Amino acid sequence: MDHILSGIKPTGQLTLGNYIGAINKFVKLQDKGESFLFIADLHALTLPIDPEVLRTNSRDLAAFYLAAGLDPNKSNIFLQSDVSAHAELAIILQNYLYMGELSRMTQFKDKSSKMKEEAIGLGLFAYPVLMAADIVLYDSKVIPVGEDQIQHVELTRDLVKRFNNRYGDVLVMPRAEVAKVGARIMSLSDPTKKMSKSDPKGDIYLKDEPAVIRKKIMSAVTDMEAHVHYDPEKQPGISNLMTIMSSLTGKSFEEIEKEFEGKGYGDFKRAVADIVCSEMENLQKRYKEVIESGLVDKVLEKGAKRANEVASKVLERVQKAVGLYHK
Repeated sequence: MDHILSGIKPTGQLTLGNYIGAINKFVKLQDKGESFLFIADLHALTLPIDPEVLRTNSRDLAAFYLAAGLDPNKSNIFLQSDVSAHAELAIILQNYLYMGELSRMTQFKDKSSKMKEEAIGLGLFAYPVLMAADIVLYDSKVIPVGEDQIQHVELTRDLVKRFNNRYGDVLVMPRAEVAKVGARIMSLSDPTKKMSKSDPKGDIYLKDEPAVIRKKIMSAVTDMEAHVHYDPEKQPGISNLMTIMSSLTGKSFEEIEKEFEGKGYGDFKRAVADIVCSEMENLQKRYKEVIESGLVDKVLEKGAKRANEVASKVLERVQKAVGLYHK
């Protein structure tokens, strides 16, 4: 059975973008192989975060995984920090990635450009090293990611090729899998930017009340074209709302265009709001049930046990290859 690996950082409130672009995809993939879905709490430390916020966000993320339909009998849900092999392997693999490669990573350049040089931590610079360790630890061939994470998977592929050329077939070559629709949900207030947990007006949070969600959608930035048509270049706002509708209903863009032919943006936005509110109300109800059930701790413990079983074997394989394993 193939292994499928992905994770989300527990920083900020989860958004509709996280739900459509990641969590929903995890649910659909869990029947295609054994899934290892981790809460990337070690990655969350690369920028300042309050300890209690980190703990709360981590549990919330696990609860939303379960509320969305992830089955702990099919998917191993765990905290990254509960599997020490992530950090141990990253220490080894940092010797096979180079500073030039890491300095060219888009995520590092974007985040570090907003910081004073003396405030840029090593963890932010070496973020892709830990991510590469995450990916290869589970012999995962399929890595479901958003478009903004493709570069990290490609760097990991370069690492695997470099490492295997030196030591033999030790690491499994991964490949990124990006959804055709919904891989990148944009901000409602600025459809040229990704929905990113930091824009209260443009982000729909999974814990938002229905009235708040409806107001945000009805206030979403559109354009002067006045017809519902999918064109991300000329109509990014409407195209983003169409992507949301398509992702949650399964309707194609052509079907949506036909359905709203001759209708205004008001009718279209109301329809999108109805769909999103219904989806979020059901998700929030299941989330509350999961929290009250006390299931989160049991699921995380079970997931970490299985993850440690698999990760320890890969770590041992790497240790033997480089000469660190002496048992």
